[in-house]
Amino acid sequence: MKAFVFPGQGAQFVGMGKDLYDNNPVAKEMFEKANEILGFRITDLMFEGTDEDLRQTKVTQPAIFLHSVILAKTLGEEFDPAMVAGHSLGEFSALVAAGALSFEDGVRLVSARALAMQKACELKPSTMAAVIALPDEKVEEICASIPGVVVCANYNCPGQIVISGEEEAIDAACEKLKEAGAKRAMRLKVGGAFHSPCMEPARAELADAIEKTEFHTPSVPVYQNVDAKPHTDPAEIKANLVAQLTAPVRWTQSVQNMVADGATEFVELGPGKVLQGLVSKINREVATSGRQ
Repeated sequence: MKAFVFPGQGAQFVGMGKDLYDNNPVAKEMFEKANEILGFRITDLMFEGTDEDLRQTKVTQPAIFLHSVILAKTLGEEFDPAMVAGHSLGEFSALVAAGALSFEDGVRLVSARALAMQKACELKPSTMAAVIALPDEKVEEICASIPGVVVCANYNCPGQIVISGEEEAIDAACEKLKEAGAKRAMRLKVGGAFHSPCMEPARAELADAIEKTEFHTPSVPVYQNVDAKPHTDPAEIKANLVAQLTAPVRWTQSVQNMVADGATEFVELGPGKVLQGLVSKINREVATSGRQ
């Protein structure tokens, strides 16, 4: 059984999606539609912009979403999942690819999410840090002992967690995590503390946009980040998407549950190969591949 998975922020690169635009009329039409909806030519930034351009949250998120979703569309019958999932932002790509959300609504929601997150990041100094080679429970315990906001944000694979929160709390946590034996505990170059209570203002804003958007029953189950479980009920999907902004991404658990439910092959659609690497670390028995 095939699981198709969709990457999140951080996988972007200059030139992403250009081959699709140049060589596929359907892809070109979808990219142009997105330019129209967004009100600026995101394709110019994707194909010929700078790394700095692509690092802006308001550009990064729609860019990765477009690359992933348009790729799925152009695969035609080759896109034959038994289940789908996406990492953080990638969950929106998965929902559009599985028919739970129209392409146009997906573009609008991803743009609204990116802008809301950007605004939340500007309210207070916050950041994220990668923690390597400590058990999940130990990282959770240390985060809980630090004054201020610092939480586990991404359970990426065994031995790799990303923590998120206020800058001072993150720095204090990193010191303690190194003392506890972490191979690495270092800040990431991100706009702010995603998947933490610091995103509460963005959550409220996104909830409003999601509430006004029509969702459908997806063609296959979507394993959502918040609880790592398969969902097909539109109301549940909407609630989980809103909760995702301030809750951790349970990627390790999602992949484990997909394998338990019969997934034998994981296909990553979109820029980079991050998810293929994580899936292989979570379960060495399954096959991984990707399309860019």
